[in-house]
Amino acid sequence: MAGTVEPVRKERLDKFLFFSRALKSRTLAQKVIETGAIRVNSERTDRSDLKVGAGDVLTMSLHGRIVVWRILDCGSRRGPATEAQGLYEDLSPPTLPKAELSPYEAAIAPRGDGAGRPTKKERRDTDRLRAEDDE
Repeated sequence: MAGTVEPVRKERLDKFLFFSRALKSRTLAQKVIETGAIRVNSERTDRSDLKVGAGDVLTMSLHGRIVVWRILDCGSRRGPATEAQGLYEDLSPPTLPKAELSPYEAAIAPRGDGAGRPTKKERRDTDRLRAEDDE
């Protein structure tokens, strides 16, 4: 029929995150969702069974950065990465440049080349030299 509109197919949020390869497993996806790290259409959720579909916008804090995706399709399986990238449109803001040194790196005193502990190879060479001196 010409006037009928297909209903939008909806999928569980944890299943979508798994199919889209945002997270490695559904169990991990459920744990991330329960922490409240994911928003669906600007609403924080802790329900992994929440149904999402085409047009929904996910805002997530994953891997230490903010990720914003608009869902294009739910998918039917966890396919290859190229197939997974077709499930969403990435709207993420560009990553901010990192500071020259992190506070941890800035607290460590600089060392010159050759300073510090020897490598295994250097240690074996040293042991060989000492053995030759004993002969």
